Amino acid sequence: MRIAFAGTPQFAAVALQALLAAGHEVVLVLTQPDRPAGRGMKLQVSAVKALAQQRGLAIAQPAGLRIDGRHAADARATQAVLKPARPDVIVVAAYGVILPAWVLELPRWGCINIHASLLPRWRGAAPIQRAIEAGDRETGITIMQMDAGLDTGACLLMRAVAIEVDDSASSLHDRLATLGGEQIVEALQRLPRSELQPTPQASAGITYAHKIEKHEAALDWRAPASTLERRVRAFDPFPGTTLTVRGQAIKLWRAAVHRAGSGAPGEVLSTLPAPLRVACGDGALDLLELQRPGGRRVPAQQAFPDGAPTIGQRLPLPAD
Repeated sequence: MRIAFAGTPQFAAVALQALLAAGHEVVLVLTQPDRPAGRGMKLQVSAVKALAQQRGLAIAQPAGLRIDGRHAADARATQAVLKPARPDVIVVAAYGVILPAWVLELPRWGCINIHASLLPRWRGAAPIQRAIEAGDRETGITIMQMDAGLDTGACLLMRAVAIEVDDSASSLHDRLATLGGEQIVEALQRLPRSELQPTPQASAGITYAHKIEKHEAALDWRAPASTLERRVRAFDPFPGTTLTVRGQAIKLWRAAVHRAGSGAPGEVLSTLPAPLRVACGDGALDLLELQRPGGRRVPAQQAFPDGAPTIGQRLPLPAD
């Protein structure tokens, strides 16, 4: 099958690799423009672009695809290469650019999206993180026939996976990326044989996975300890969660709930070498793995060479 592929991060690169391994002809790869990143703010290529370059695939990087939008020149240039490529289908995975009608209507089999949730739960940009943060017990992959809405199209294929109690966004991402690659290969095998029945999404149970913002990283000790522990895992690796000790923002990468703890939110209940335990709105949180600015992730016992917080000390709340 002739495929155009639209995707940007590693989640999408795994799917592209699966399609190539299955023998599909990828006639064009769409990915977001190179962007500055890192301390030196050097231009970085996306994971999808890096793979496409390795495999010698044609690449387009439009900033937008609306012919009548502010990136109209990019859109027209992309249209000029996408239409002659004559893809049978466009596969989309975490692309990050809205597809207008001319793209959705171009291929014979339309545009098919690999979405990392069991739709209609967690439509939107951050389904993996929001599922962990909410305490969901399962999530999965939905292969969806795209329409003009935000993750509103009919479902073609759906597979569930359990969310383990120690899953971070990183570990769950890797399992879902692999599953997404497997499911899109299966879907493209079955699609021409009319073996997939488009099923409209349920009108009940719709939730939105809003983009993770950096300001969400600050731990609010007034929340229940279980909520904060899930957020620590959900925000690993980005943006991480932070607490403030002696005016310094320190990242927390691993924590455990201690339900018997009680005290004012942010109060240090025990300190090193015992667990560094902080009172929350309900229960307490043991801080297990931390990262000081410019350092690496280390066990809490190694994170305070200048002295750990003391019992009774109050760690600031975000509003303080």
